[in-house]
Amino acid sequence: MPFILQLVTAFVISFSYQGDIPFTSIEKAFSSQDATSIVGFGKEKIILNVLGKDGVYSHAQAVLVLKDFFNRKPGNSFKFYFKGKESPSGCFAIGTYESKSESYRVTIQFAKIGAEQKIESLTIEKV
Repeated sequence: MPFILQLVTAFVISFSYQGDIPFTSIEKAFSSQDATSIVGFGKEKIILNVLGKDGVYSHAQAVLVLKDFFNRKPGNSFKFYFKGKESPSGCFAIGTYESKSESYRVTIQFAKIGAEQKIESLTIEKV
């Protein structure tokens, strides 16, 4: 019986830990061009640099900037190819967004806010 209790406890703890970065969810959001979901993983203010145009944006503004990018560069796939090791201060990841005719490098810097990793900055640049 103690083994079953330990197993159940380990299972519950593994799913309740919030510090993990939701790489899979972010990949799905980029693939489906869901700007609202992407920004939802971010801090209160997000630094965006989209094709050389940068700024610090609220969630509502960041959604508009990303929607504009997705409207101009519709795509169908996104995949992280580098995921940095999480540290007490945060981590970063690099992926590729494929539009119909072009590829873009997406670099995301995460910051640790409490127990969660939130997007601090997001850069999209043409490869």
